[in-house]
Amino acid sequence: MLNIILFGPPGAGKGTQSQYLKDKYHLAYFSTGDILREEMAAKTEIGLKVKALIDAGNLVSDDIVVEMIRQRVKENIKGNGFLFDGFPRTVRQAEMLDEMFAGFSLKINGVLSLEVPQDMLIERMLERGKTSGRADDNIDTIRHRFEEYDAKTKPVMNYYETFGNLHKINGVGKIEEVFDRLCAEIDKM
Repeated sequence: MLNIILFGPPGAGKGTQSQYLKDKYHLAYFSTGDILREEMAAKTEIGLKVKALIDAGNLVSDDIVVEMIRQRVKENIKGNGFLFDGFPRTVRQAEMLDEMFAGFSLKINGVLSLEVPQDMLIERMLERGKTSGRADDNIDTIRHRFEEYDAKTKPVMNYYETFGNLHKINGVGKIEEVFDRLCAEIDKM
């Protein structure tokens, strides 16, 4: 199985690139953002809690996120592999993912980190906010999301770097160029 984590700050293009990667490599795709938005749209108990947290620019608890991922891994265990977008976001989530995968006799093959300058990310997200209607794409929430990312998510890079499976990818350029860089790295795995 090919199990990949696509990593990067808010607005780096993870969602866009994930769509191409899942199709090319026939992977089960898990976007925590999509999963959480599904829960919010369904107005489940978890969805209502999640909505309040996300609208304020905060991250959802590790336990909630990991349990939702565990269910989806179980449902897709016989496939070609998994592509995670937006997960894990904390070192604890990474540890929980490793524990979960060990229970399924799986491992993460690689973590691909899209590297994009922050000023470009802010510009991308503000533009996306004009067309997507996402409540979390405004300047105050964007700044808060970067603070959360720096404090809680950047340490995940160090976690995976210690295992030698972190691969930094230039995330600047046309979608196709970034995709080609990602594929070149995956094909080495």
